[in-house]
Amino acid sequence: MTTGDPEHVTGSEQPTGEQSAGGGVLLRGGSVLGADGAPVHADVLVADAVIRAVGADLDAPADAHVIDCDGRLVLPGFVDAHSHAGSLVFDEGVQLALLSQGVTTIVTGQDGVGPAPGDGSYADTYFAAIDGPHPTYRGGGVHGLLTTYDGTTPINVATLVPAGTVRHQVMGDDPGPADSAQLAAMRELVRDGLADGAVGLATGLDYVPGLFAGTAELAALCTEVAAVDGLYVSHMRGGYEGNARAGLDEIADIVRASGVRAHVSHLHAPVDLAVTALAELEAEGAPMSFDAYPYSRGCTILSMLLLPAALARPGTEDLAHAIADDEGRAAVRAAVLDRVLSRADLGTGWAEQITLSHVPAAEFHALQGRTLADAAEATGTDPVDLALDVLVDSALQVTAVMRVPRPRTADDLAPLFRLPGHTAGSDGIFVGTHPHPRAYGTFARYLQDFARTGLLTWLEATRHLSTTAVERLGLGRRGAVTVGAVADLVVVDPDRVAARSSYDEPMRLAEGIDDVLVAGVPVLADGALTHETPGAGLRRHPGRIDHGQGAAGTGGR
Repeated sequence: MTTGDPEHVTGSEQPTGEQSAGGGVLLRGGSVLGADGAPVHADVLVADAVIRAVGADLDAPADAHVIDCDGRLVLPGFVDAHSHAGSLVFDEGVQLALLSQGVTTIVTGQDGVGPAPGDGSYADTYFAAIDGPHPTYRGGGVHGLLTTYDGTTPINVATLVPAGTVRHQVMGDDPGPADSAQLAAMRELVRDGLADGAVGLATGLDYVPGLFAGTAELAALCTEVAAVDGLYVSHMRGGYEGNARAGLDEIADIVRASGVRAHVSHLHAPVDLAVTALAELEAEGAPMSFDAYPYSRGCTILSMLLLPAALARPGTEDLAHAIADDEGRAAVRAAVLDRVLSRADLGTGWAEQITLSHVPAAEFHALQGRTLADAAEATGTDPVDLALDVLVDSALQVTAVMRVPRPRTADDLAPLFRLPGHTAGSDGIFVGTHPHPRAYGTFARYLQDFARTGLLTWLEATRHLSTTAVERLGLGRRGAVTVGAVADLVVVDPDRVAARSSYDEPMRLAEGIDDVLVAGVPVLADGALTHETPGAGLRRHPGRIDHGQGAAGTGGR
């Protein structure tokens, strides 16, 4: 619990931009949310990276930079609890996409794959179509990775230790169980990453080599996470939708065996199933938080959806060799069909449900944005054969948007999103010319469909988009408009905020958030980047904001 002392700022939270000097920044004439959730007219004074005062008609230093916030809400910066922008956050187009949604912090290392530990080559190969290559990281573990973000980007970046990368460092793509020496080596890498500031451990149990890790192995790694009160974040095993309970039960087993706190990545499931399962598991002593986005469709690498694990290893020619003759192609075709038809989230209509998102192979580049069924018809081939050829020619670096059998509306999702353990996570992918629109719209759509409509109050929405993730992940004194808090702030027009991205036009920027501060420095002003870089690699921080101290009640000191 923080004391409210504005002088106490950790090194990773120090300002780096020039506008943090002098008289600071005054957010004039807007409203903040009081303890009861009602908007209260208040100015917010920021200096030296933190909030110095909150109250009506504040006096400000003559040299303060003033932002007119009339008619707008001043909210804590949003946290993307499941981001794939860690290697692309240096790109100005990605920065603008995030900041225009109010995102000031992203959490990376998701799905068990990330640059550190190692030299980054594994992630650059396997998740090239999801994360893209990191431009500067070449080693140095989590410490080295976090350092790449210090003062180089307008957005804060936290990371999880990626368990798949850890396993790959020790065992390669060996499908067998870890022996005692290998398990000890993996535990040491996890300990090192946590000591360097990682906020927890992430698994991707449908990806190679994470899918080879048994429950006991994962529980052993999670004992290291529990020892420092980190968070275990899991892309569950075996798919989602109707299979979600099996994945949740495995997480519960890991929680009981290790004592770790747990979080479910991108929870996709029938809402009644998910709400019931989470309540039952909490009653049984295995509470979980989770992230989810306000879209029905998912997006991932096509190889994970279609191929058996033996052919989905990154950086190999396994698939090309397997389909080199008619007999081999027939065997792989059968395996693909068995796989898609058995998935609860695909089934018989699988080819109509999968849209090619990113296809780097020049021969098939024009198929981006088309379903496999439509693309196969257009090219005079079969969806399975087309998918195999696209994967081979693109070295498996293909992503696809996946439509679920029954779309879910905001009204459908509201009971899930109201749960106190929910955090917003975009799972956004910025690679390619036809990405899922969630990368450009998740947070704005959340406000548009839930806060503006009254399905959630603005205070509830703020907790889900910011506060809960800050507390669960240990992101320091963020997540509240409170004296002494780090001044990661967004100014929201409550009548105008909206997502503009769609499945047809996925890269349109959100609207209604035109001013954003990170560590007290304006990074988005009147909808444009300021080119200031006060962001930092956030190290796991045990501090908490005193959220019982209502923002409007802090006064002007």
